[in-house]
Amino acid sequence: MLNQDIERVLITREEISTRIKELGEQITRDYQEKNLLLVGVLKGAVVFMADLMREIRTTVDIDFMDVSSYGSSTESSGVVRILKDLDTDIQGKHIIIVEDIIDSGLTLNYLTKLLQSRNPASIKVCVLLDKPERRDLEVAIHYRGFSVPNEFIVGYGLDYDGKYRNLPDICILKPEVYRA
Repeated sequence: MLNQDIERVLITREEISTRIKELGEQITRDYQEKNLLLVGVLKGAVVFMADLMREIRTTVDIDFMDVSSYGSSTESSGVVRILKDLDTDIQGKHIIIVEDIIDSGLTLNYLTKLLQSRNPASIKVCVLLDKPERRDLEVAIHYRGFSVPNEFIVGYGLDYDGKYRNLPDICILKPEVYRA
């Protein structure tokens, strides 16, 4: 059973919902009358992006990218691979990259540079969880849900080896699960 693998709940579904509503209101204010495209980073950001876009009260389009720097490991390899690119031409559009979590900053740094080369009007970053203790590269985060400790986090879209994404809260995984 999944819950036996959880050390504790870090952020409840109610706290997540409240914060996403606040982020949606802020993005709505910032992007009135602009051509906004949310770029979700698969697979972890799907749950967050679905809830976030419902809280944005202006015209918004969506697209997805699938990038990998982890594989089935718990540590980033430092090599970013594009598994699925955008279907949308982003030239002249205002882009918000929607990420589930930022730790080392390597993937987001790579992704931001790649998208910037495609001449959007602007690029900003919205992240549900920021893990600043793990940062190897500084990255600009414009919309931040929560800062979290350097622990292995799952739930609300975040996984370990494909499991735990469906948990409604953000939880800390017991170390014996991923160190086994």
